[in-house]
Formats: sequence, C-alpha cells, structure tokens
Amino acid sequence: MSIIVKAGKAGKKVLKRFLPEEKHHISYTRRIERVRTTKRLVAMTFDDGPMDLPAAPDKFSGRALTDVLLDILKEYDALGTFDVVGDTGENYPDTPGKNGQADWGGVKFDHYPDINQDERGGAVNNERLIRRILEEGHQITNHGYRHVLFGKKPFVYGKRSYLEGLDAAVEDLNRLHKLLQEKYGYEITMGRPPHYVDKMAGGFSSYDVYDQLGYQYMAASFDGAGWLPVNRGSAEETLKAEVEAMTAPMARALAEDPNALAGQIIFQKDGYNMSRRTPVAFGLKKQLELLKRYDYQVVTVSQLMEESPFADVGREDPDFATLEKLQRTRGIVYSDNRLRLDAPMTWGELAMLLAPRGEAIGRRVRRIRETGNHEHAYWGAMDWCAEQGILKYAMDPEGPVTSLPKEFFPPETGCTRRAVYRAFQGDK
Repeated sequence: MSIIVKAGKAGKKVLKRFLPEEKHHISYTRRIERVRTTKRLVAMTFDDGPMDLPAAPDKFSGRALTDVLLDILKEYDALGTFDVVGDTGENYPDTPGKNGQADWGGVKFDHYPDINQDERGGAVNNERLIRRILEEGHQITNHGYRHVLFGKKPFVYGKRSYLEGLDAAVEDLNRLHKLLQEKYGYEITMGRPPHYVDKMAGGFSSYDVYDQLGYQYMAASFDGAGWLPVNRGSAEETLKAEVEAMTAPMARALAEDPNALAGQIIFQKDGYNMSRRTPVAFGLKKQLELLKRYDYQVVTVSQLMEESPFADVGREDPDFATLEKLQRTRGIVYSDNRLRLDAPMTWGELAMLLAPRGEAIGRRVRRIRETGNHEHAYWGAMDWCAEQGILKYAMDPEGPVTSLPKEFFPPETGCTRRAVYRAFQGDK
C-alpha cells in the first residue's frame, strides 16, 4: 500500500483523538454512513465503475470485472450500489503515476479503469453493463462524470487538478445525472465525492453541491478493503493476503457482535486497486458467505434508508413516522444524519424547520457569492424567517429557543427538538 495513503489514514485517526469534535448543523444533504436498525441489513457499495476489463489475476475466462461482481451478487441474492463515473477520457494531457501509489492511474487526474484505457470504463462507454446493473435491481449513484476532485487535497494529491467551484461541480455531476435520466429513465438520488474531498473554492462544500442536485451524501462506515494493495511475495501469496485483508476484519467484527454490521454501508471498488489488481473479484464472495452465515440481507443504500433514514432514530421510536415524513420536505436532520431529539432547539434550527427549502438554500448561496464568505449554515433560512416577520434578524442562530411562533405551534409546546418536531403544524 502507498506509504502516503497509509500515513494519511493513520494521521486521521490520531487527529480525531486530539481535535475538538466536528460541529454538525441541520442540513438538507446528510452524510449517510449507516442507519439505525435492529434488522440484519447491510449495504455494499462499489466505486469507480463500471469496468469492462477482466479481473486481475483473471480467473474468470476474460469476463469483465463488473460482470464478475454482478454474478457473485446474484448468486447470493444480494443487491449492490454502484457509484459510477461517466467517462474519464477527457482527463488529458496526463502521465501515469507510480504503480502501488495513490496516483497510479494518473498524476493530474484519475483514469478509470486505467490511464489510456478510459474507453473501457464509465457509464458512457458501457451501456451493456449499466443496463445489466439496473435490470438486476441494483442502485446507481453519482461519483462524478470525470471523477475530478471537488477541491484541493494537498497531502495525498498535491499535483491533482480540481474543479473550480460550486458551479463546475454541479455541471460535472449533472452530465452523469442527465445521462442516466435521459438514456435509461433512471433518477440518481445520491452521490459520493471523488476521494471524499468536501471543501471547495468559493466557500462552498460538497454538501452545497448535493443541495443543488437534491442528493444525499453516500458515505460508508465499514471499509471492505478491496482497493488496498498488500504485497506478499508471489502472485498467489499476494492475492491470498489481499483477500484476507478484505475478510478478516469483517469476520472479527461479526464474531464479537453478530449485529455489528446492522445498518452499515460497506465500501468497495469496481476496478483495480493501486497495484492494478482486483482482490474484490475474489474477496466479495467470501464476504457474502460471511454475511449469509450471520443471516444478513444485502440491500441497496436506498433500501437501507427505507428501513430508517436516520443514524440515531429507528422504527422503534414512538415519533418515527412523524419524523420520517417531516424530513422529506423540511430541514430537521444534522449533517451527520442524526436528529439529537433530546437537545434544546436553537433559533437557527427553528428557522431551518420553518423556511422553505428553496429559500434556505438559494439565499445562502447568493450571500456566499456576494460576500465570498462561508456564511452560517442557517443564514438563508433565518433571512427568510426574518423577512416574513417570524423571527428577528438580531437572533443568535446558536441561541436556545425561548418561545415558539404561535402560528406554527400550539401553546405550551416544549423547546426540545423532539417536542418542537412533534408539535409542528406547518404542513397541516
């Protein structure tokens, strides 16, 4: 594995111990890593495909890697979520990076399935594979038309080109969205940023991009490790080690707690790892065998979210039906997909509940364009509420709510988030 990537992963773990906990805010776009459920449901996601080149090593008579993955999923009655790209053929001029390193497929850009073989990858070049994915009931999500970074990532990808800002990212994703919509009649509802880069030029982030598209941010909570190279002497020893790296952590987690993966999203790759091998073609079957042994059902991420769209509230909660309905049209969930129902409501959170989605998003985006500053997440919603006379401009978005607008709430409603959402009458 790349020393840089390994150091980056280790560094993140260390930093999490010492840095203050990340502050989250109410957001229409939420980072979906896992959901709360008591059922043994799990989602398996595959990035960077489809790929019309054989597995490496090829032990499947030349079948395309994506076909091999689909065959395995079908054998286990499992449904996958394929986080596809459009076409990386426009990402030139470029030169190949070093095999086994993070830039293996290109120094300035990514190329899938590999540099100078772009025509064998992506949705644009693989109509047959896209149709098979959809016909067999799998989900497709948006990993970017060209798989270009949304912003800078200096530590790992210091030489990488990146998109110029919000409009460029929206345009890129829209190309893939419209392709699936117009050619296949398929509506994409989720996306995953290339290499999980969120911050971008102009004070915006990937959350703003997905707000514009009406997407949810599909992340993952369990690394399937099919993208990580492990070198162990001979080719057979290396393959065995890479498959073991995919299966051993899952086996340990399930042995310690059979419900450990309930509601989780597993990250995989529909393509080469950094050393141009495809351990996923061999490890996926073993992973699915493990999940079957523990009575797991492998579903799409959308199906997982039908069980519960929240990370901290499940169907057992007495207010689940109310909250599930409300989150479809109102801003009530934090960016980490948690509701935090027992916390006191703040003025900014109340504004996000009351303001129309289009007004909250549109006003904030316009304000950032005008000032160049990364405005408070609730700025647009509070601006609209103040203009309507519901709240006052002077109210602190982080300050606790002390009284509720009588046109939306019955008298004596408490000010915890649960009480406010339970009593809200705006949609009646």
